[in-house]
Amino acid sequence: MRILNICAYTWAIGGPARIIYDHTLEVLKQGHQVDILSPMTPGEKMYPVPEGAKLISCARSTPISQVYREFSIPMYQYLKNHADEYDVIHMHGIWHFGSLAPFIISNRAVKVITIHGLLDKWAVAHHKWKKDIVTFLYQKNILAKADLIQINNTDEEEDVIRYLGNRPKNLKIIPNGMKLEEYEQLPAKGAFRKRHGITENQQIILFMGRLNIKKGLDLLLPAFKQIEQQIPDALLVLAGPDDGYEMATREFIGRHKLEGRVKLVGMLTDSLKKEALADADMFTLPSYSEGFSIAVLEAMASGVPALVSDRVGFGDYIQRHEAAYLCKLEVPDVAEGILKILQDRTYAQTLAFNAQEMVRKNFDIRVIANQLLEEYKNVKKM
Repeated sequence: MRILNICAYTWAIGGPARIIYDHTLEVLKQGHQVDILSPMTPGEKMYPVPEGAKLISCARSTPISQVYREFSIPMYQYLKNHADEYDVIHMHGIWHFGSLAPFIISNRAVKVITIHGLLDKWAVAHHKWKKDIVTFLYQKNILAKADLIQINNTDEEEDVIRYLGNRPKNLKIIPNGMKLEEYEQLPAKGAFRKRHGITENQQIILFMGRLNIKKGLDLLLPAFKQIEQQIPDALLVLAGPDDGYEMATREFIGRHKLEGRVKLVGMLTDSLKKEALADADMFTLPSYSEGFSIAVLEAMASGVPALVSDRVGFGDYIQRHEAAYLCKLEVPDVAEGILKILQDRTYAQTLAFNAQEMVRKNFDIRVIANQLLEEYKNVKKM
C-alpha cells in the first residue's frame, strides 16, 4: 500500500508527529510506502522523518491560516495532482483544512481520520465559535463520509457519539503505541541535574508538554505553591515550548517568589528528554484534554511515577492497572497527589512498576501498527 499521512509534522505539534513517526517505522518494515504531507510556517522545526519515508512540506497560506487552521493552497494543489496515487489518505485531527481537502478532491483513496481527542468537551468548548462554523459547514458530513474513524479509547467513543448523535459504523477503537525499546535503557542519572544546576537532594517534579492552559498548568502551579513549603527540596521543572501560557506562567512564578523553585527548560527532545526522565522523581500532566498522551507513555515506560488526570487518553487503562495517581481537575487534589508520590516511596515505586507493566502489555507499537494496517486492508476490500 501507498499511505499518505496529513499532519502538521513539527516538533511543536507534539504527540501526533511522534505517533506517525513510530507507526511509519513499522509500516515501512512490511514493505509499504509512506508519505507525510505537512503544512508549515517558515522557521518551524520539522519532526525527523523515518528513512524510506518522504516528507512533503507545504506553506500555510496566511492570513487565512491564522483563522482557519492549516489552510494551505500548496497542500490543495498537491492533493489535486497526486491524491489518486495513494491507497490510503490518513488525516490526523479535525477542525482544520488538512482534514477537509481530501474530501473535496476526487480520488479513490481510503480515507481515515484519527480524532486525537479533539471532540473532548474541553477541546470543543475552546474557540467554540470557530468549531460551530466548521460543524455547520462540513465537519459532521466528512466524518460520516470517512471510511474509518480511529479513536483511542471508550472516552473518545462517547465524544464521537455525543457530537454526531449516533455511533457511526466506521468507528474503530485502536490505541496509539510507542517503541518501548527506546526507553529500556535510559542515560546514566545525573546528566540532566548537572546540565541545569540541580542538586542531588532536590526532588524533581517533571512536567513535559506544551505550555498551554489545556495541559493543566493553571492547576499545577497553584498546587505546587501549596506544597512547596512542605517539601523544601521539591523543584518543579517545566519542559516544553510556549503555546500561549508561558507569560502567565512566568507572572505566577514572579508573583509568588518561586524563581528558585520552578525551572523552565524549554522543549526537550531525544537524549535530553531521556536525561530528564532518568533524573525525575515524578512526572505530572494534569491535563484537561488529550487525545492520547505520548509524553505520559514515555514517562511510564521509563519507570517514573506519574500524577495525571483521567483525560490523558487512556485513563481507563491507568485506573484498571493502578498505574498512576489519577487526579481530579482541582488544585487540592493535584497538591495531594504530588505529596503522596514524593513522600511515600513504596507507593511511588508501585505506581512505576504497574505503569511499566501496563505499557508493555498494551501499547507496543509493533502490535498497534499491525492493528491499524489490518483496518486499512479491511476497509480497502469493502
